[in-house]
Amino acid sequence: MSAAEKNPTFGVVILGAGASSRMGKPKLLLPWRDTTVIGHLISQWQELGATQIAVVLRANEVAFAAELDRLNFPRGDRIENPQPERGMFSSIVCAASWNGWRKEISSWVIVLGDQPHLQSETLRQLLEFSVQNPETICQPEFGGRTGHPVILPQIAWDELRNSPAATLKDFLKLTALPRVQCSVADPGLSLDMDTPEDYKQLQDSY
Repeated sequence: MSAAEKNPTFGVVILGAGASSRMGKPKLLLPWRDTTVIGHLISQWQELGATQIAVVLRANEVAFAAELDRLNFPRGDRIENPQPERGMFSSIVCAASWNGWRKEISSWVIVLGDQPHLQSETLRQLLEFSVQNPETICQPEFGGRTGHPVILPQIAWDELRNSPAATLKDFLKLTALPRVQCSVADPGLSLDMDTPEDYKQLQDSY
């Protein structure tokens, strides 16, 4: 039985409101395989059985909105961050405060916009691990380093809305909820796609 069949109620938040300043162009619009990075991420999580996928983006992000239109991504599942300059955590709080989530969702996966190289099997393993640890915050771990995506249960998701934390890292330190790590065999977990050089290396490798 797949993770989606065991736990068919997880939502996915794709963070897409970053400035991509080091890349020099929007990361999520870069070509990836036969689509774009955002197209690949949406498709990947659809195949993994997400109940609902929402994308956080900047207001008036014309090119990004046009790509989401091209991908037939529902406008009702787009969350605008009015203050993206406040950083990634502000997008997470926007998503947690959004009232468009389906009522049956019981956990949320926070997905970075620059990890199209993560293997679907890695993500499937993390989802199954989360099913086995439903009341905890789950993170993947490779080589002693934890990373994304992070899976939050309902209680942590609700806590985000009024958290005094400035970053997700701070939030994870402040919350009383236990955190557990899922060991994965995916070196991509420790790779970032911040610069054109990173992007080329990942394209060549994946």
